[in-house]
Amino acid sequence: MSAKVLKIVNEIIKPDHLYAPHLAFREFSLSPGKEWMPKLSGWSLIQITSGNGYWLQEQSRTELEAGTVLLMAGGRQGRVLASQLNVLSLCYFSVMPERLAGLITHGELAFLNQAASQKDFAFQVLPAANPVALKMSKLSASRNQGGLASRLAMIQLWVEAWGKELSQDTPSPENTDATHRLRMFLKENPQDILLEISLDELAKLTNCTARHLSRIFYDIVGMSFRDKRAEIRLARARELLATSQSKVVEVALESGYKSLSLFNLMFTRHFGISPGRWRQKNQAIPIASNHRRKSRPGKPMINKARQMVVW
Repeated sequence: MSAKVLKIVNEIIKPDHLYAPHLAFREFSLSPGKEWMPKLSGWSLIQITSGNGYWLQEQSRTELEAGTVLLMAGGRQGRVLASQLNVLSLCYFSVMPERLAGLITHGELAFLNQAASQKDFAFQVLPAANPVALKMSKLSASRNQGGLASRLAMIQLWVEAWGKELSQDTPSPENTDATHRLRMFLKENPQDILLEISLDELAKLTNCTARHLSRIFYDIVGMSFRDKRAEIRLARARELLATSQSKVVEVALESGYKSLSLFNLMFTRHFGISPGRWRQKNQAIPIASNHRRKSRPGKPMINKARQMVVW
């Protein structure tokens, strides 16, 4: 991936927002004439559930009616304005591709990162009659919020919103060079597979020497094979720390580290904070929680059962 694309991605996906909960529906309403400026990470599908309003961006103004869906990349500049005549209700969910290492391939991730910087891809309006908009209406009305089936349905809906862009298969020529074979391997397999294969084994699959593979791997991925494996392990560790109740030592073993001391050393060296302290700062609050919090003036009130936000 080019340095320019990496810079754009880093600007879009801020570390502070990386572990905000994703794959969970949120709902809120805007009073007549009020505005909302989305500050979301990853990619989001936002639907107008009732009322009407406008999407304001630079000098443009797009009318939004009930059922309309917005597909947008994180960091997209613009705001939703409720009509002066009615309350505008919305629902949305976000998908963070970097946290789908076991499902998404390196090629798909590279495409999405590139798309986030392109105007035609980074923001799209799907009318109420669009099949994706109709399915999102049914999904948001489901009572199975937060369940596995619901999360899988969100991913499926997000993929469908892209149309054919994420589902196109490129045929793999039989006689090509090692660079192309490596590109195809990374495109066709989830990133997690790099934790299950050694450099020598990958070299055999791409029909080249380990030394040559190291060079072309760095050229394609932007880091060494070893560093990429470490990145995937640490990403898996952060996901487990943020979303599970597993002990730190269990997270270390599940992430591929053979000892807790090595895990603590690598995690602290990479992020500047110990795994335990990082968990305290970033662990997601369970959606179905009975814990009640006192609302503060000026802060949105959140219903944990359905993640409903009322402004």
